[in-house]
Amino acid sequence: MYDKIVLITRKTRLDELVDRFNTRAQAKFYIEHSGGDFNSYVVEHDTYQRSLSAVRRTIECGLKIQLLDRSLIPTYVFAATDIVITLGQDGLVANAAKYVGGQPIIAVNPDAEHFDGILIPFLPAQLKTALELTLQEKAKVRAVSMAEAKLKDGQRLLAFNDLFIGASSHISARYHIVHGQRQENQSSSGIIVSTGAGSTGWMSSVFNEASGIISYLGGQPIKPQPMSWEEERLLFVVREPFVSLHSQAAIVVGTIKHSEPLKLESQMPCGGVIFSDGMESDYLEFNSGTDATIGLAREKANLVVS
Repeated sequence: MYDKIVLITRKTRLDELVDRFNTRAQAKFYIEHSGGDFNSYVVEHDTYQRSLSAVRRTIECGLKIQLLDRSLIPTYVFAATDIVITLGQDGLVANAAKYVGGQPIIAVNPDAEHFDGILIPFLPAQLKTALELTLQEKAKVRAVSMAEAKLKDGQRLLAFNDLFIGASSHISARYHIVHGQRQENQSSSGIIVSTGAGSTGWMSSVFNEASGIISYLGGQPIKPQPMSWEEERLLFVVREPFVSLHSQAAIVVGTIKHSEPLKLESQMPCGGVIFSDGMESDYLEFNSGTDATIGLAREKANLVVS
């Protein structure tokens, strides 16, 4: 059933520094001159390279192998005969999942001492067993719900963790929002829409902020309520809504279901965007005259688990 392994990697912080300063020596000078610890970058890089070497040895099993950097994911066409392996932090799984389709994703944690690994259940030493079970179609797989932003012209964007709808800069985003029987004009820092998998990520930060404000004002702190990966609902929050003569703030949080999507109409002449999972380079334009419907995607991300 499978004839190719696509191994998705990402540059380490040291790789990115070298890209910026051309050589490791210049990168070291810059970091140390500013008082930073350059050795921490080196240790992190070396740990990743050891994990990468171990993974590459493991996947030499007779199938074709395609190495793919994170930056190239949006332009790569995944096939129905691919098995996808990610080597990186949780965010790399989210970056890949919305492009992979229904193909199984085996997520490997390259540095268990530093990465929590909520979405990356396997260590390099455990990959062999996970890969063998996947090839035999005996692996345990969780079908993770994803979000979808769809425009009137048919353009759509999927999200594994979250969608952001707002302005591409720090100016206020202006739009008309409709949820259920309620609607209003808003001016805000944008809207975050979270899936179950994303409820422990960006959305949890929003709840942490709200909890801190409530506690400061003398109220009882609130705790974010994580959702399961398979839940058929999404959660949205409006960031920093501003009340004025032309904007309201009555619709600031809510649940999106199949029967109750979130509908938005842009009121921004330019600079409006919709992007997902932190990949700002792959976005939908959300400018004046654009209508977007936010809901659950029909596709699922199939994540292999231990």
